Amino acid sequence: GPRKDPTPRSLRGGLETVCPGHPAHQQSMSRLDPEELAEIELRRDAEVAVPGLAQWPSAAPMAGQDPALSMSHPFYDVARHGILQVAGEDHFGRRIVSFSCCRLPPSHQLNHRRLLEYLKYTLDQHVESDYVLVYFHHGLSSRNKPSLHWLQSAYREFDRKYKKNLKALYVVHPTNFIKVLWNVFKPLISHKFGKKVTYFNYLSELRVHLKCDQLAIPPEVLRYDEKLRSLREGGPLPPAKTPPPRPPLPTQQFGVSLQYLKDKNQGELIPPVLRFTVTYLREKGLRTEGLFRRSASVQTVREIQRLYNQGKPVNFDDYGDVHIPAVILKAFLRELPQPLLTFKAYEQILAITSVESSLRVTRCRQILQSLPEHNYAVLNYLMGFLHEVSQESIFNKMNSSNLACVFGLNLIWPSQGAASLSALVPLNLFTELLIEHHGKVFSAQDARGEPCAGPAGQESRVAPSPVASPRPLRLHPLAAARSLR
Repeated sequence: GPRKDPTPRSLRGGLETVCPGHPAHQQSMSRLDPEELAEIELRRDAEVAVPGLAQWPSAAPMAGQDPALSMSHPFYDVARHGILQVAGEDHFGRRIVSFSCCRLPPSHQLNHRRLLEYLKYTLDQHVESDYVLVYFHHGLSSRNKPSLHWLQSAYREFDRKYKKNLKALYVVHPTNFIKVLWNVFKPLISHKFGKKVTYFNYLSELRVHLKCDQLAIPPEVLRYDEKLRSLREGGPLPPAKTPPPRPPLPTQQFGVSLQYLKDKNQGELIPPVLRFTVTYLREKGLRTEGLFRRSASVQTVREIQRLYNQGKPVNFDDYGDVHIPAVILKAFLRELPQPLLTFKAYEQILAITSVESSLRVTRCRQILQSLPEHNYAVLNYLMGFLHEVSQESIFNKMNSSNLACVFGLNLIWPSQGAASLSALVPLNLFTELLIEHHGKVFSAQDARGEPCAGPAGQESRVAPSPVASPRPLRLHPLAAARSLR
């Protein structure tokens, strides 16, 4: 677990360890204003910077580089820099938010009050769920650093709702400047919050906790980390070799394709993990408040994944927490080799916000027609269940919009890198439309009562959604799966 003293071992001790030199000089340094001390530490960081690595300017994204970012965005002036990103979920089912200091422009080019409002605006969309914050420290300098007074004010403005569901704060590439910050904030930070802080000197340490391929790590941070590792190893590092993938177990359920699962499960279209978790949640979790928003312990998640992958039965009653099958369901989707909505549909989905509101459901149906038939059937099954969940929102607080925020990045992500923060708007909107209008998007008949063309131009073989009837019909999962074949 986190250390009792979350300060990095290299940063512990009094200020004399941070400010070497004559004792008298150390005493004079200790009397400095924290703001002055912070400036000194940032200058010292720059002086001992990794050789061959430019410190300024940062390759911050400029207007127009992110096609999903509209100039009508309420915080376009801040969002265009790419300082804040929201990625997928970590191994525990927690949403990942990252803050990159190297993306901060010079202070005179950024209204820090607007930055704070933008941070709150973005986090407001995720703080009702468990989440983690990754802070990339590299790139902070005296030219782009917000004042310590601003940082203190910002910390006070982030009230309990922001801190309660923050499960971990990961500080990557810390320097002595963090020591100064810790001393300034110590009177404000509770012991409970301090235990959430973990420091990583290298990205390889972070990768133990997160899937970094879905995390928008700035190129500057990647280069800096490579230089640090090179210095540690005493020379240039050889190109990283990717080990050949190991063949999956015959009973493997996570990290394999839908086709593999179908072939290994007597042709059943609905994967067993999806079928079992949906069945359990339908029976015992529909009215659970915050369903799909909570996380689970990594030991529990790995144990259940191991049981499934070995073909052994899983009894969720043994774990006594209805949120665990919800986490397992999301983990299954997240670990598919290709997203359920496929890489091919990514750009089409991003364009959904440019479609007139009255035509968006029709556009969703058109996009889904290009899906492989198997993906279409599984998506129909899942969205039908999520529609049921949304119908109980008076109890579970999970309407179609809230569910979309949780599932958007579990259904679709780009083939290269991570989805930008601005891409979340169309991705979540598309997901919300699938959930809210499930009966229309997936119906076997169009508005004229004629057969609806299924995926790849075939007549749809997907049974009408059971939730389209006034009273939901709950099919046995095996029967439901067979009806989709």
